[in-house]
Amino acid sequence: MSSPTDSTYRLKEALLADLRNERWRPGQRLPTERQISEIHGVGRSTVRRVLGQMKELGLITQTVGSGTYVTEDFAEKLPVQHAPDIGISPAELMEARLVFEPALIELVVRNGTAADFNDMEECCRQAEAAATLEQFEYWDGAFHQKIADATHNNFVISVFDLINKVRERGEWGLLKKKSVTPERRNFYQNEHRALLDALRNRDAETARESILSHLINVRRNLFNY
Repeated sequence: MSSPTDSTYRLKEALLADLRNERWRPGQRLPTERQISEIHGVGRSTVRRVLGQMKELGLITQTVGSGTYVTEDFAEKLPVQHAPDIGISPAELMEARLVFEPALIELVVRNGTAADFNDMEECCRQAEAAATLEQFEYWDGAFHQKIADATHNNFVISVFDLINKVRERGEWGLLKKKSVTPERRNFYQNEHRALLDALRNRDAETARESILSHLINVRRNLFNY
């Protein structure tokens, strides 16, 4: 059985979350294997394995020369989530992020690769092009996930998986819908770009200040303090 740190497990959970969050709709074409591989930082063989599992579940269909598509009745076939209610509120999550994420900067500056920073760049581009709040929220979360991935520390990545599980819960989504305006989306993206520039320049102090300022702004918009 795959473990939570296994790349196959993590990719499958990420793609299932995309379906549950309605990032992809019935009949919609999925990104190519190459794109999924680049976005999630896994090999093409892992992507093919996961897509094969999803096809067996009846969640997707694949047509040679055309692509991979979400089935019309995928919602009826999605695996039931068995994760327990861990009782973490959005406010508690925000407090933890303010402590945890700035602490990752030193590891990212030390261990991050050009490929990691390119992945963050792709998340920024996709967020800027997002047509819906759900899509924007997905790529916003993916950007922060790529920061954790760039530490190349499996413990950090596992902890960040828990953060994402809380973000996927309904309370967080409702708060985001109430607080995120087009102006704030643009502001968040500018903050992401500034953070990425600092990380690429291996400027730990500026990057740490950037991510802390960004998270404080998110907290203010969500909770008014």
